[in-house]
Amino acid sequence: MSVARLLADLGDVPFDTEPALVRQKSRDFFWYSPVLKRQLNRLSAEAVVMPRTEAEVMATLAACVRHRVNVTPRGAGTGNYGQAMPLQGGIVLDLSTLDRLLWVQDGAARVQCGTKLCDLDDAVRAPSGQELRFHPSTRRTATIGGFIAGGSSGIGSLTWGTLSEPGNVLGLRVLTMEESPRVLELRGADIAKANHAYGTNGIITEVEIALAPAHDWIDVLLGFPSLRAAAEFGDEFAKSGLTKKLACVLAPGIVQTWFAPHAARLAAGEAAALVMVAPGALDALAPLAAASGGRIAHYQPTAQAEPPLYEFTWNHTTLHALKRDRTITYLQTLFPAPDHVAAALAMAEKFGDEVPMHLEFVRLGGAVCCFGLQLVRFTTEARLAEIIAIHEAAGCPIFNPHAFTLEEGGMKQVDHAQLAFKREADPHGLLNPGKMLAWDNPDWRPQARTHLFGA
Repeated sequence: MSVARLLADLGDVPFDTEPALVRQKSRDFFWYSPVLKRQLNRLSAEAVVMPRTEAEVMATLAACVRHRVNVTPRGAGTGNYGQAMPLQGGIVLDLSTLDRLLWVQDGAARVQCGTKLCDLDDAVRAPSGQELRFHPSTRRTATIGGFIAGGSSGIGSLTWGTLSEPGNVLGLRVLTMEESPRVLELRGADIAKANHAYGTNGIITEVEIALAPAHDWIDVLLGFPSLRAAAEFGDEFAKSGLTKKLACVLAPGIVQTWFAPHAARLAAGEAAALVMVAPGALDALAPLAAASGGRIAHYQPTAQAEPPLYEFTWNHTTLHALKRDRTITYLQTLFPAPDHVAAALAMAEKFGDEVPMHLEFVRLGGAVCCFGLQLVRFTTEARLAEIIAIHEAAGCPIFNPHAFTLEEGGMKQVDHAQLAFKREADPHGLLNPGKMLAWDNPDWRPQARTHLFGA
């Protein structure tokens, strides 16, 4: 592998070898995890290549194959699991300049991979009155290609489910990593081959994504006398007919300790619910909350909020806590339907303030349940592993955010179909090497567990 010879072979495709920039572009938000920070903190690529067109992407991939140089694709680097971390050197392929909206129609848009989610929402709202069905809490910085390759769900999953649900991602244009790269259009069941694959088996250059009618969303912060009351409200709200986009529930103390703009709005000991509703649903929200002993503590239009309430939910909850307490990390847990609330409350009771509860209500396979993104007061890796094992023994699967491979993270089951596609699209194993256990060890077998992605 010779990166120097590769760069000399790139023609006028832009690249940069300045060490500080290369290190910056070789990092994502892996440091949420003390385990990943220990494992990945010193890793870096040798150069960043910044193609401006799909043709330049293809030329770069072909040159990398000629020189056997590893390629780690990157959007904005907002992932939390080391998806964009180059484990084995080579180059980072920065795709953020491929950012054109190609077309928009009723219910769908086609867009290049480097388009920021906020720009995509703005671009489709004006001409069509539509918006993305859902987006991560990093909407203002994340790219659509990075979201598909490394994300799973987010704000809007309360209605539309996850990226793996049929009909959310409609098509992917993928380039293979071969001497003469091919263009593949994945549709239907084939989308699963590259969806949430960390760019290990092809470079996504275009995404066809489903849209929903746009609303002028209202941010609402509610206070409740207990976590139980807030969680029961969250479940009722999620199952209601109100037009909604977010239902986040937080244990007492999280808002008061770590959310500076909102801390004074809740009394000591109050649990919180953070929701987004359409304007027409606001009047019905207060009595629904009151039935669980709750009250509206604050509300304002999402578009006028700075920051918007969704930037205190999903993975941003952990970020706000980490800014003030570097010992905090987190989990990603599925509390399965129909007993999701009871399971979450049981875990909250068991761990108390060591693992403050954070719930995001979603639809999974059509049924309301909740993901836990619990905060964890980290002490040792052994204790973290014990906490994970206790959850799984209780029937609450962990999508482990302290592992950097597709399989160990639990969201992706790399079966024979995904492995065969890797062999077809990346026969030399140059795409994001080290992230797919099944490639390095074909005899590796996953544990029997729940997966959000995979055939």
